[in-house]
Amino acid sequence: MADMSAELSGPQRAAIFLLGLGEAGAAAIMKHMAPREVQRVGEAMACLQDVSNEQIALVVQEFSDKISRVSPIGVGAGDFTRRVMVEALGENKARNMLNRVMQGSTTKGMDALKWMDARSVAAIIKGEHPQIMALVLASLEGEQAAQVLTLLPPEIRTDVILRIARLDLIDPAALLELDQVLEKQLGKGQEFPPASVDGMNTAAAILNHMNSSVEAELLESVKRADHSLGERIHELMFVFENLLALDDRGMQRLIREISVDSLVIALKGVDEKVKQKFFDNMSSRAADMLREDLEAKGPVKLSDVEAQQKEILTIATRLVDEGEIFLGKGGGEFV
Repeated sequence: MADMSAELSGPQRAAIFLLGLGEAGAAAIMKHMAPREVQRVGEAMACLQDVSNEQIALVVQEFSDKISRVSPIGVGAGDFTRRVMVEALGENKARNMLNRVMQGSTTKGMDALKWMDARSVAAIIKGEHPQIMALVLASLEGEQAAQVLTLLPPEIRTDVILRIARLDLIDPAALLELDQVLEKQLGKGQEFPPASVDGMNTAAAILNHMNSSVEAELLESVKRADHSLGERIHELMFVFENLLALDDRGMQRLIREISVDSLVIALKGVDEKVKQKFFDNMSSRAADMLREDLEAKGPVKLSDVEAQQKEILTIATRLVDEGEIFLGKGGGEFV
């Protein structure tokens, strides 16, 4: 039965559990899920087939074991949710489920942005003051915020990241101003209480999700504007060396997702401890072959090394989000 657990991803386990609850039960849970979670679970639902009773029992048992650690976050739902669920489940099933999820809820203000694509968010805020842009990006998940920031004019990105990093407590007036901006596109505004913002970690998380070259350029620009702040953001960012924090099981899971060619380039020039971490979690034969490939590989451009490391970190981020691996780090979304 343990082997069966390894065959199922986090979204697949969630999908099996929700489908077992029926539409009403699943809808009651899904309205507390984040936008990307809804998308991933919806896609997993659409792909499930031939689920055995043993797999269902296993998923329920896992849920029972982990229930004390569950802390759902309430969010709304909108047009993006409808499109994803219709595509994943079909018109009829999606309509039945969404009718229950959406019952008594609306998507106004900042929560609505979490369900929009990056281009739409960028179009809404592109003419606003950089402080408004910073407030908006700080309310989004790191990956979505990074996509939006990339779409903003290059000359204002540094200013926006600096403002995000300096955020601490957002007063009601600022939140009201932000909601008034969104009101132009999203309708009726609402009042907000003061909100704490971890600006440093938010800025680090956004940079983590950006293209390597853009990330490096923007971080360097931030350091020129405020060296101390830039250094602190850099310290909080998810870098390749953070993979040392993975336990052996997590590292083995990550390695299964990485191509040999990608790993050979990513390991060029890294600290020996990092290389050894990978070697220790491979079979002796695979580790020996990787060592031979590294020795045989000629010089590699630094930009190529960084690109492959970024790709591996993106895979690690996905596995953490899906509950497949656990990784402690200074900032961002890994806790």
